[in-house]
Amino acid sequence: MNPQGWAEIALTIALTVALGWPLGIYLGRVWAGEKTWLDPMLKPVERLVYAACGVKPEKGQTWVQYALSMLAFSAASFVVLYLILRFQNLLPLNPQGFPGLSSHLSFNTAVSFVTNTNWQSYVPETTLSTFSQMAGLTSHNFLSAAAGIAMAAAVARAFASNRSDNLGDFWVDLTRISLYVLLPISLVIALAYVALGEPQSLLANVTAQTVEGGKQTIALYPVASQEAIKQLGTNGGGIFNANSAHPFENPNAITNLIEILSMNALSLACVVAFGRIVLARKEARAIVAAMVILVAGGASVIYAAETQRPPALVAAGAQSDVNMEGKEVRFGAPSTAVWAAATTGASDGGVNGMHDSFMPLGGGMAMFLIQLGEILPGGVGSGLYGMLVMALIAVFVAGLMVGRTPEYLGKKVEAKEIKFAMLAVLILPLSILGFTSVALVLPAGLAGLLNHGPHGLSEIMYAYTSATGNNGSAFAGLTANTPWYNTTLGIAMLLGRFAYVIPVLAIAGALAAKPKLGATTGTFPTDGPLFVGLLIGVILIMGGLQFFPALALGPIVEHFQALAAVAAH
Repeated sequence: MNPQGWAEIALTIALTVALGWPLGIYLGRVWAGEKTWLDPMLKPVERLVYAACGVKPEKGQTWVQYALSMLAFSAASFVVLYLILRFQNLLPLNPQGFPGLSSHLSFNTAVSFVTNTNWQSYVPETTLSTFSQMAGLTSHNFLSAAAGIAMAAAVARAFASNRSDNLGDFWVDLTRISLYVLLPISLVIALAYVALGEPQSLLANVTAQTVEGGKQTIALYPVASQEAIKQLGTNGGGIFNANSAHPFENPNAITNLIEILSMNALSLACVVAFGRIVLARKEARAIVAAMVILVAGGASVIYAAETQRPPALVAAGAQSDVNMEGKEVRFGAPSTAVWAAATTGASDGGVNGMHDSFMPLGGGMAMFLIQLGEILPGGVGSGLYGMLVMALIAVFVAGLMVGRTPEYLGKKVEAKEIKFAMLAVLILPLSILGFTSVALVLPAGLAGLLNHGPHGLSEIMYAYTSATGNNGSAFAGLTANTPWYNTTLGIAMLLGRFAYVIPVLAIAGALAAKPKLGATTGTFPTDGPLFVGLLIGVILIMGGLQFFPALALGPIVEHFQALAAVAAH
C-alpha cells in the first residue's frame, strides 16, 4: 500500500461519478421521451421501428403488461441465441470451422447473455465463431442491458406517478434506450478502442514469428466493437477467455481506465436519471453516496489484502512484497482492487484478474459484494431498482422505530410493498445457499472441483453467487462446463434476474396507483447522512444472509470430499 495507490482508487471512483452525472441527465431525457440532440438522426428510425412492430408509444402499459412484454422478449431472445450457438457450424462467418455447442452449454450461454450475466463455461476463442460472437453475443449485450435499464425507467415512473397504472411501454423503452444511449456511446468507445490498439477484424487468425524463430497462431475477432458494449452494458463475456486481462481486450492503461469508467458510469447515471424523473435529486445523491461508500470500502479492503506478503511465500522464504498471482500486473494492485470492487459490486464487465488467486480476505470481499445484490453501482438498471428495494426496507425499519407508516419519495410504504421487497431479496440466499448445499452432496457437484476443503466451498459458492447475482465473474478452479453446472447455473441466472425483477415491477405497480403525498414534519428524511447510514446497514445485513451461513459449510465440504475419496477407492 502507498499513497499513490490510494489516490488512484479515489481518482477512478471520482471520475466515474463525475461522468455518470451528465450521462444521467441525458438518460433522464431519454426515459421521459424528451427531445435530444440525436433526434434529427434517430427519430425517423425510431418511428420506423414502432411502425414495423405495431407499437403505439402513447398507449402505455400496466405493470403486468410491462412484465409480460419483458418476459416475452427475453424468451424470444433466448430461443434465437440458443439456436445460433447450437447450430453455429451451419451458419456463416465461421472461418475457424467450430462445431455447434452442446445442448447444455448452449442453454447456459443463452440464459447467461439474456439475463445480462455473461457467465462463460467455455474458452471463447476456441469455441465460438465470429458470427456467434457478433450476431449472438454482441447483439444480446445491447438488448439485455437495454431491458435492464427499461425496467429501471418503469420503476422511476411509478414513484413519479399520482394514482396511475401506467408504467410506460416496454417496447418503447427498449427501442429508445438502444437507439439513443447504448448504440451511439458504444460506437464512440469502439472507435477509441481501435485507435488505442484493440483489434477489429473478421479474420480467423494471423500467424506471427516468435523471437526464437517459431510460429504462433494468434486468434482475431472484431474485439473493439464487442468490448465497448461489454463494458458499457456491464455484460462481461469477453472475446477471449482472459477477458480484460487479455492485451487485445485491454492493451494499455488508457483503455483500462476507459473500461472501468464505462462499466460503472451508466449504472450511476440510472440513479441520476431516477432523481430527475421523480424530482428527487437530493434523494438520488443519497443513493449515490451509499453506493460510493460501499464500493470504496470494498476496494480498500481488497487493496489492503492484496498488497500484503502471501503467507505461503513468507513460509517458503521467498522475497515478495505483494500478492501478484492472478493480477493484471501491467496496471498494478490499485487498478485490480478498484476493478474487482466495481465488477463484483456491479456486474462482471470482464474480469481484470482471477479472484481465485486473491488473498482469502480479498476473495471473500469480492464474493460478499456480489451477495449484496449487484447494487454497487450494479448492473445497468438492475443496480437502481435493487437499491430502491433496499431503500424501501430501510424506511420500513425506520417507520417501525418511530411508530408511523413509512414513506419514501411521497409514497406510503405498506405491507404489500414490503412483502414483495422481501420476496425479491430472499431469492438471492435461497438460490445461492440452496444450489451450493445440493452441489456439496452430489458427485456431479463435487466432480468439477480442483481444490479441497473450504477453498473448494468458495469455488462452488462463488459460482452460484455470480450466477444468481447476474454477475458472470468466476473464482476459477471449478470445471463448470458439465451438464450439472451448466444447467443449475442457468437456472440460478434465471432466478436472479426474473424472480427478482417481477416482485420489483409488482412494487412499482402498487406504488404507481397510490397518491403522491407531500412531505410533513413526521416524514423520515431520505436525503441526508442518517438515511445513508441506515441504507448501508440494511444492505450489509442482507448481504450477510448469504455470506455468514457459508462459514459453517466449510467442515461439511471436507466431510463429503473425504467420503467421496473413500468411495473412489
